[in-house]
Amino acid sequence: MLNALEVFTTVAVGLMVGVEFSVAFVMNRIFNALPEDSGQLGRAHGGRMLGAVMPVWYIGSLVLVGIWAIADRHHHGTGLVITAGALLMLSVIMSIVLLVPINNRGKTWTPENRPADWKEQMNRWDRYHYVRVAAIIAAFALLVVALT
Repeated sequence: MLNALEVFTTVAVGLMVGVEFSVAFVMNRIFNALPEDSGQLGRAHGGRMLGAVMPVWYIGSLVLVGIWAIADRHHHGTGLVITAGALLMLSVIMSIVLLVPINNRGKTWTPENRPADWKEQMNRWDRYHYVRVAAIIAAFALLVVALT
């Protein structure tokens, strides 16, 4: 049963890394290259769509890592799991404090109502997101090492 939890948790975090990596290094670059207002509209739609799913995914992953750390507390890899959990907690805090406020504004923007500094706000979101992606990649790597 513990092995199933470890594998499920690692896969869940790994898939989250894949989605967030794709947003950072693929989707946003595609959106930025689109003509006229298409990129801003794409970001707004992505913010609405992923903004509904990702909180559950982030918090669910953190809970799974916590359960893993408690259930396997006497294993030699528990320190790695706890460190991964701390990195996931950092990503949740970053999301709530830094990224979600920008996303909540951006997902309502249209070409008619967006603020003059909308590109600056999106660039700030991107920079914060790169740090968050680095944190969850590190968490995923630690879980993989703990699993092996």
